[in-house]
Amino acid sequence: MHIGDICTVHTVYCTREETVQGAALLMRKYHVGDLVVIDSDGAGSAPVGIITDRDIVVSVIAPGLDPASLQVGDIMSEELLVAGDTDDVYETIERMRLHGVRRLPVVDASGNLSGIVSADDLLEFLAEEMGELSRISGWQQAHEKRVRQ
Repeated sequence: MHIGDICTVHTVYCTREETVQGAALLMRKYHVGDLVVIDSDGAGSAPVGIITDRDIVVSVIAPGLDPASLQVGDIMSEELLVAGDTDDVYETIERMRLHGVRRLPVVDASGNLSGIVSADDLLEFLAEEMGELSRISGWQQAHEKRVRQ
């Protein structure tokens, strides 16, 4: 299965020029804990970073800085790992584990933002897979009963 099949396509994003306060308001409005930071050239929106509610707390609130005077580009995580929408789900899980990240922006073949996948999305997918696997035994027994009557 491809990561594009399970990612959240309605991704909340902002630009580097957005204030940290504006980013926090977007997180509040859309009930999310992160924003993908994009550069938009008019033809597309390429992800260049990510900012989390934790970034805001640790980098701005805790040291007593003014969130209205700082831009997202000042505090965002720039070492961005992304997944292609045709990447394999299990390979993506392994990449996330190796890099210790809980969220990955998903890009299309042109490098434009097409969604985001989180550890929670992947846990839900794996739980469904495990549920399907657990039904094999019962299906097999029912099938055997029908065939051998």
